[in-house]
Amino acid sequence: MIPLRDSVPARRPPVVMLSILAASVLVFLYEVGLPPDELAEFFRTFGVVPARLLGPDPPYFTLVTSMFLHGGWLHLLGNMLYLWIFGNNVEDAMGHGRFAVFYLLSGLAAAGLQVAFQPASSVPMVGASGAIAGVLGAYLVLFPHARILALVPLGFFTQLAEVPAVLFLPLWFLLQLVYGLASLGAPAQVGGGVAFWAHVGGFVAGVVLVRWFVPRRWRR
Repeated sequence: MIPLRDSVPARRPPVVMLSILAASVLVFLYEVGLPPDELAEFFRTFGVVPARLLGPDPPYFTLVTSMFLHGGWLHLLGNMLYLWIFGNNVEDAMGHGRFAVFYLLSGLAAAGLQVAFQPASSVPMVGASGAIAGVLGAYLVLFPHARILALVPLGFFTQLAEVPAVLFLPLWFLLQLVYGLASLGAPAQVGGGVAFWAHVGGFVAGVVLVRWFVPRRWRR
């Protein structure tokens, strides 16, 4: 299912979410201008490489920089679509500063779980999807009765449908978990691949952390 919009209006501009989106787009435009060999080196330098992160002199800064890198247009657009639809409401509930910290912690948890499952991988892990998965987990806790207008594939056709968040988001999480379990024991692909365990880790972190980042007055 491809989300198009949700039914929850935001009360204030999502300053942090828009800043993350803009930074990701600007970094990607810089990537597009790099020759293939320089782009590969750029990913190795600023992406999370599990084997290097667990080795001597680990580059911990890549846990943050990797969140702003993307491997292609579809990778970028897919992540930014999910951030655009779900991020504004979560930021609205948390406030700008809390949301920024929450986003980073979700991304760190996502990378940590992926590294734990593929500690010997030398393939750079890039993308905002782990942190955005945390946003999805928080959205599920905060807005379970929201409705998501989505494109639902039905064989060769697609259908527009309003899907409750309490169904849409757990289904998304279940797919990540199933694909993650299916990838156990498989070597990391040479060209990279989808970091399903990062999605799982980010989502679980979002569900767990959200209560500490939403002001008590908002919960009331």
